[in-house]
This record gives sequence, structure tokens and C-alpha cells, in this order.
Amino acid sequence: MALALALAAVFFTLTASSLSAAPAPAPESLFGCYDSIVSFGDSLSDTGNDLFPGLHQGICLPANPPYGRTYFHHPTGRFSDGRLVIDFIAQALGLPLLKPYFPGAYKDAAQRRRSFSTGVNFAVGGSPVLPYEFYEKIGYENPYTTVSLGTQLEWFRSFLAGLPDARKYLERSLIVLGPVGGNDYNHLFQQGRTLDEVQLVAPLLISYIGSAIQDMIKLGAATILVPGSLPDGCMPISLTLYEKSSTPNDYDPRNGCLNWLNKFCRHHNHLLQKELQRIRELHPHVNIMYGDYYNNAMRMYLAPNQFGFGNQILRSCCGAGRMYNYDPAERCGTPQATCCRDPGEYISWDGIHFTEAANRLMAQGLLQGPYTDPPFSTFCLNSTSKPRAIAEY
Repeated sequence: MALALALAAVFFTLTASSLSAAPAPAPESLFGCYDSIVSFGDSLSDTGNDLFPGLHQGICLPANPPYGRTYFHHPTGRFSDGRLVIDFIAQALGLPLLKPYFPGAYKDAAQRRRSFSTGVNFAVGGSPVLPYEFYEKIGYENPYTTVSLGTQLEWFRSFLAGLPDARKYLERSLIVLGPVGGNDYNHLFQQGRTLDEVQLVAPLLISYIGSAIQDMIKLGAATILVPGSLPDGCMPISLTLYEKSSTPNDYDPRNGCLNWLNKFCRHHNHLLQKELQRIRELHPHVNIMYGDYYNNAMRMYLAPNQFGFGNQILRSCCGAGRMYNYDPAERCGTPQATCCRDPGEYISWDGIHFTEAANRLMAQGLLQGPYTDPPFSTFCLNSTSKPRAIAEY
């Protein structure tokens, strides 16, 4: 009841004001489609902002080994053993890996602007969509960060204010908004909120994402990719959290994932797609793509052998034991955790985030497969810019 009353009180306040197996190489037609990428999100997209003092509360686990072991051979702040989906997208477009907005020493503002000429990443690990004020009203405090999607948009506006021609920059940029929302839902579930209570949050969260998209459009965004939710019911963190309270009927017999949680993720995605269609009708000149992360990821859980994964699809590569190799008290990056021999045989890296192998497949599904709507190439092929030198993919 308290959550429902808080939602009623907060909803109108928030909505009344605007959020002031390795794949084959990517087709050469993708190179040069965009001059830069601008990314927003959470730990699924964070390329190092979490390393900046003050943005991340508590221990910053991806600052410790074995994070980064596969590709970078050292921790970079990414929540994986290697590259993220956003990294593979950048490389497929012939762009450098996306730099985090915060860490980095620059001589002056001009040098800082030049460093972001091919893209900038505002994503922060643990970041929710809804603001601090919402969670304060329902008596919840985010244990990871005070940064929300609204905070990232404030940084974005400040960043654009320092550019000589911000609209031109955005016209030639791919905006990637997400995935976002997972922290909002998961934090509430972990706090003990019921499914019915969390479902009340979904329309508010979708409305907030929609407001963010329209703010970006007002600023000049021309192409926006908005991913949906992953199948969180397949994640070791969720399977561990509900292991004792679940019955055999709660699990999908095809893969062992939690049916009810995945159904909720599909509900979120349905609402998100309806909101994106509404915005498309309001702004027909803007290219808005939906990223089907749910079905893109689900193919790995339904046919793991097809993609080179072993028989441990629900266990994390890095962890400290228990049935799914995930223990919230001894997570990957702590001294107690151990790492598997070959992360490429696992879907989950640390119980919450994907391995580089899974991220690569996710990017392939978006760029080359059927998991964006409209297809990614629909807008890319209309580009008139000159192709870049082919980057590693």
C-alpha cells in the first residue's frame, strides 16, 4: 500500500516536468554509418565511469581482477571479462571503444572535447531510471550509486553545451539508451517487494524513459537505439535469490530459468515498445530502434551448444560457489571468488553480467540479426559518409 501511495504521489510530479561460437565480421556496410556514439545506462554499458571517486558507493568490484582478463588483460571498470555490447557496436561501426565521461586527465576543455569526438559514455554501474527522490519516498536507498538516468542527462546537456555545434554532433551520432530499468526492478525485488508491487512501478519507469527520449530529440538526437530488458529469470543472481522460495513449477523446463520473472521482463518490454511507437508517431523524422535483448539473449539459453557454450549456462564463470556459483557476500572481484578456466564457455560472467563471448553474440544479433526493430541496417545503409578503416570485430 505504501508503495502504491508513493507511486500515485510521485507519478504526476515526474511526468509533469520533462527529464530536463564466434560470429562472422560485421558487414562492411556498417562502417562509417555514424561519426560517434553516445551511451546511457548502467553496469551493462559502463566502460569505466564507476572508477571515478564519488560515483560508485562501496567497493568497486570491476576495478579488481579477474575483471577484464580476456580482452584487456587487466580491469578497466567494465563488468565483464572483456568487451561489452557497446564496445562491439563501436568496433562494428569502425569507431574506437567508447570512453567513459569521467575518468581521464585533460590539459584543457578543448582537449577533452576532442577526446569525445567519436563518442562518450555516461553509463554508471548500479544506476536506476527513477530518481533518488522516488526511492526516498518509498524508504529505499540505492546501495551502489546516487546517479540516475536523470543525472546522466544533466551531464549530457553540460557536455553538449561545450561543443561548437551540438546539433551537428547529434545528427551524426548513434544514441544508445540502455538497457535501463533492471536496477530499479532488481533493487525492489531484493528489498523484498512483491511482484504486484514492482509491477506498479513499470508504467512510471516507462514514462520516465519516454520523457528522456523526447528530451534527447529536443536536443537534436536523430537516431536512438533503445534496448529492452534481458531475461532476468536466467541470471544466477535471480536464481540464487529465489532458490529457497521456488517450486519446480516456477522453472522453465527448457532451460531452468524462472518463468514468472521472465514473464515480468516481457511485460516491461511490451510497455516499452508501445511507448517507442507513441514517440515515433510524434517524431516521424527521428530514427528510433527497439533492441530486443530478451529474445537475443534467450537463444543462448535455449540452444547453448549452437553458440559454443558448455553445460553450465545458469552458473557464473566467476563466483564463490553455491548452486549457481553466485554468492552476494562473496562476489566476483573479492578474494573469496574464483574464476573458471574458459569464460567463453559461459554466458554469465559474475552472476549479473555477461561474458565477452555472450556480449559478442548479443551485438551480432543487433547488428546483423533480427533483434532490432526496425533492423539496424535500415538506417545505416542510408548513410552517405565515407567508410572508415575496418576495426577489429
